Amino acid sequence: MKKRKSRALTALAVLVVLAAIAAAAMKLGLFERKNIVRDEPVPDWVDVQLIDIDGASRRGVKLEEINDIVVHYVGNPGTTAQQNRNYFNNPDSEVSSHFVIGLDGEVIQCVPLDEKSSATSERNRDTISIEVCHPDESGKFNDSTYRSLVRLTAWLCDTYGLSADHVIRHYDTCGKECPLYFVRHEDAWEQFKADVDSAM
Repeated sequence: MKKRKSRALTALAVLVVLAAIAAAAMKLGLFERKNIVRDEPVPDWVDVQLIDIDGASRRGVKLEEINDIVVHYVGNPGTTAQQNRNYFNNPDSEVSSHFVIGLDGEVIQCVPLDEKSSATSERNRDTISIEVCHPDESGKFNDSTYRSLVRLTAWLCDTYGLSADHVIRHYDTCGKECPLYFVRHEDAWEQFKADVDSAM
């Protein structure tokens, strides 16, 4: 009887210690839960034109998690959102983005939000990508495009529980000058993030 009581007390003590360790680990963020990836319905101001699953531009592979929103620029001045979306739909292009924002502020969705795009190399696994059209070689977005970029980015941050600190440039992942204007004008980048924060 004494042995049984002693074993029960020992087991209880071990459980208490394990519970304390688990609680401390959770408090320190060691067991932090990954962001659950869902294909959320987009607002009605987004034109959904998903590109074909082709094994190159769109592979149909699910995102592991969503940690950041990545802003890109298309790099081909004067082109439209539709032209860039159609380019992504060609398997020979081997590139894509979740969204393209056009010169008139139109927003086209090309890849579902729970799938990887082909825009940010190794960060394709945990990011949502936005390609943005620009009128000239400077890479600066016009007012309509900029407003739509702020609106879309704020919606994505709200939807996936991200702060404006989780909005990054393609440049921040690999050093590529993309989006060009925001890389060369750090103050404009910081203002954009502040505008996203205000819009959330």
